[in-house]
Amino acid sequence: MNIFHKLKQRLQSSDEGDQLEQSLSKTRKGFVDKVFDVFSAGDIDEDFYEELEELLIQGDVGVTTSVNLVENLRSVADRDRIKTKEALKGAFVAEIADLMGKEGTALNLIPNQLNIILVVGVNGAGKTTSIGKLAHKLKKEGKKVILAAGDTFRAAAIDQLKIWGERNGVDVVAHQEGSDPGAVIFDGIQAAKARKSDVLLVDTAGRLQNKVNLMEELKKIKRIIDREAEGCLSEVLLVLDATTGQNAISQAKLFKETAEVTGVILSKLDGTAKGGIVICIKSELGLPVKLVGTGEKIEDLQDFDPENFVGALFFEMEEANHE
Repeated sequence: MNIFHKLKQRLQSSDEGDQLEQSLSKTRKGFVDKVFDVFSAGDIDEDFYEELEELLIQGDVGVTTSVNLVENLRSVADRDRIKTKEALKGAFVAEIADLMGKEGTALNLIPNQLNIILVVGVNGAGKTTSIGKLAHKLKKEGKKVILAAGDTFRAAAIDQLKIWGERNGVDVVAHQEGSDPGAVIFDGIQAAKARKSDVLLVDTAGRLQNKVNLMEELKKIKRIIDREAEGCLSEVLLVLDATTGQNAISQAKLFKETAEVTGVILSKLDGTAKGGIVICIKSELGLPVKLVGTGEKIEDLQDFDPENFVGALFFEMEEANHE
């Protein structure tokens, strides 16, 4: 069974496959189609490898990952004595599939106890919206959820979280603009305990102007969690905007240093023509993408499945591969 057929079968067996296909339509048109044009008829030469590498970099796959993918493809072509670009197409997709892996990384939620999830990220990345969608997803899975408006530096963030709380029918712990975020977290923990909640989702400030302040603020929040709910910090999820490309990678490196990030929520995947950012995050940051935003509706947040991602990215190419 060729790689295209295998990925297509896996995608069709997934309940969320159709939505993922739709969310990646811009990426297929803006990135994948260009890449596969390079694999059209002709012999393999140095120009082919250079053009492929350039397109991968332009598609936000990242310089290091792009170079490695092309070098691996050279090795496959030499080893298997592949002479035509068309014949090398399947090997290229297989390389990406191997890089992404087969299994997704689920949220680390421990049954029968309070789980606290800190959500971090820059302003405008879709952080508060992602929290609202995640609250909906967790509630649909039968979990009792409560929200804490820890981004007290923006009144709009507090108001937005309250709106998401109303939409989801979940409680929101919030103070006034300018309040101490630590006090909000403290009250959120007490409320979550009193109401026997399964998950406390915590919004945090997204200011990057002062790295030291950001780091100290997150450290303070973690100290309060350790003191008031020891062992309950389950995840530190970084929200990255897929449409910002390599800027998202720069943000991820900073937050990885300061916040001990455990996973990524990739928002606005449906809005980017450069979905290669997912490959870059996996390869160059060593952070698992745990959830992806696939649209604007409240239910448009799904667990990230790497095989389904590769299948959705290249699903139209099965027919093209046999033309």
